[in-house]
Amino acid sequence: MNINPLRAPSVRFVIKATAQRRLLSAGAEVFEHDFMEHHIPINSFQRTLLTVGSAAVSLMNPYRADMIACLGETSGEQALQEVLRTMEESEEGSEILNDRPRINTGTVDLDYLKRLPDGTLGKAYSNFLVDNRVTPDSRMTVQFVDDVELAYVIQRYREAHDLIHTVLQMPTHMLGEVAVKWVEAIQTKLPMCIGGAIFGPVRLKPKHRQLYRNYYLPWALKTGTEAKFLLNVYFEKRWEQTLSEFYQEMNIKPLEIRKTKKSIEGE
Repeated sequence: MNINPLRAPSVRFVIKATAQRRLLSAGAEVFEHDFMEHHIPINSFQRTLLTVGSAAVSLMNPYRADMIACLGETSGEQALQEVLRTMEESEEGSEILNDRPRINTGTVDLDYLKRLPDGTLGKAYSNFLVDNRVTPDSRMTVQFVDDVELAYVIQRYREAHDLIHTVLQMPTHMLGEVAVKWVEAIQTKLPMCIGGAIFGPVRLKPKHRQLYRNYYLPWALKTGTEAKFLLNVYFEKRWEQTLSEFYQEMNIKPLEIRKTKKSIEGE
């Protein structure tokens, strides 16, 4: 059989793409195995009890990641269903749902990201992890969501959270966390994000409240409303993309407050 040499590259591409899909689909099987291993079935009473208890503890101590995770799982089913639909309507989001990639030190080559040029998404993420002393391995595995697809959606939200911080150029101090929560609340409607956005500011120091009202809050509301849906971003396939190109594509304009940035560093 004669093969047109002009057609040969596309044939090779199809074979390569098919092999890649099979490889990535294996990741979906891994998540399903992890889901079944960690899943804890609960009844309606237990779900209500966990929701109320985790909400109360989260309000008193916003650094209790376990309680915040529990609240997200027990209170956000309707919001998760809407996030799932939004991802299914996007080609990139659908690919994420099909592959179910994970973001941790076992799946992301952090050494490679460190070597990428400045101004790329991967390099920015690497810098974020170092500067804020965080690790992608800190995200808990979903336990109380019964549907595997919804479980993956909230797992993806958790593991992409630091990447959202990265692209929004928001550190992990309280101002940055509240601003990111507003963006996430507007886009996902998850109750834990809404709660963090509304109640988080009460923990701001007096000198930061004016900054929040005048700059961070308006910017976060605008960004959450106008930016494209961030959970539809397949970050792992964009490491080499420049941030300037990413911002243009996603309709994001980072917040810049040059005169006050130094004063809030490290908070």
